[in-house]
Amino acid sequence: MRVAREHAWDVTTAEARAIQERLRRHWEGEDRLGKLRTVAGLDAAFVLTGSQAFQSRARHWSLLRSANQAIGCVVQYRYPEMEEIARAYAVLPLGFPYVPGFLSFREIPVLLAALDKLPSVPDLLFCDGQGYAHPRRMGLATHLGIVLDVPAIGCAKSLLIGKHGALGKKVGSWAPLVDPINDDERIGAALRTRAGVKPIYVSQGNRISLAKALKLVLEVGSGYRMPRPTRDADRYTKETKKKLTAKELENSR
Repeated sequence: MRVAREHAWDVTTAEARAIQERLRRHWEGEDRLGKLRTVAGLDAAFVLTGSQAFQSRARHWSLLRSANQAIGCVVQYRYPEMEEIARAYAVLPLGFPYVPGFLSFREIPVLLAALDKLPSVPDLLFCDGQGYAHPRRMGLATHLGIVLDVPAIGCAKSLLIGKHGALGKKVGSWAPLVDPINDDERIGAALRTRAGVKPIYVSQGNRISLAKALKLVLEVGSGYRMPRPTRDADRYTKETKKKLTAKELENSR
């Protein structure tokens, strides 16, 4: 897959921060979508392999820090029919440590490897994570969208940064997500995608307006809390991780 803005991934935290600040200058917060023919959902997971993986049952956060392999999964659809046309996964060694605020440096290399296996480049990416709603406005969806110069949307299950007011109970209700210090800076939105459940947090990745991002997330929601592309990618990631873990266990016997 064509990478528009290449940079190193195995870097120090200070170098990663400088890369984020440099890339941020290329962010586009307005609609530059073109005709949407295909969209894709992406998700990544981490796993600890080798003899260490079988010594003890690690807690979730401990596993994130000690993981040595990354799994990246992508599911592609024909739009607007939302008919699945391809899926792919990749596994790569992790080269960047677990540092909050810099998780894209752990996830994007393996997601690029998975995207490279698709028959065509998706016209829009739905990412399971933050976009502009990030301390340095460089969450996974923004970082990936800028690197590839493609439209992207961040769809997160939990709040990383920002604050918002009350939401209505109806599907489609939303409230602006604003910077915790500067109330005048809108960084995303809390969106009600299903009645009776918690909202999700939508933010622009790249080359898309917030209004268009919200519209598209609701359009591909399929009645669930998370939009179908990221929900399917998440399920695919779990299935892939389970298979790889089972294979690792079998090979260790």
